[in-house]
Amino acid sequence: MEISPGLGVAIMMNNYFHDVATALMVASAFCIFALAKTCDEFDDPVAARFYLKTYRQMGRIFRFALYWIVIGGIPRTIFYTSFEWANAAGKGQVPALVVKHVLMVVMVVFGITAWRRLKARAVRLEDSLVRESGERV
Repeated sequence: MEISPGLGVAIMMNNYFHDVATALMVASAFCIFALAKTCDEFDDPVAARFYLKTYRQMGRIFRFALYWIVIGGIPRTIFYTSFEWANAAGKGQVPALVVKHVLMVVMVVFGITAWRRLKARAVRLEDSLVRESGERV
């Protein structure tokens, strides 16, 4: 399939943002993990509320990144052999491309796993606050 210059730019930008979304997912998980550790050190209802509110905001970032990974992965998969693979193979960069994609898969799996654990933690924390104060955060 012949790729026009405009389509090539669109594919390249999609691939770039797809990679950025993967990094954003992992970065959001690391940030909320750091916040969770800080919250544990304070052991204070105010810190817990701050954590839960921040968790919800970061959760939006996570969901946006996950949706972009899934949706952006469709055109990336369609044009993979004619755009990304062909370019890398012609320059002897196939091993680097393989490593990149293995790393990206590991990052996505880590991000999803981390956010599932963070969600369970947020539910437990919110339940404990409700038991203590009787109000939802």
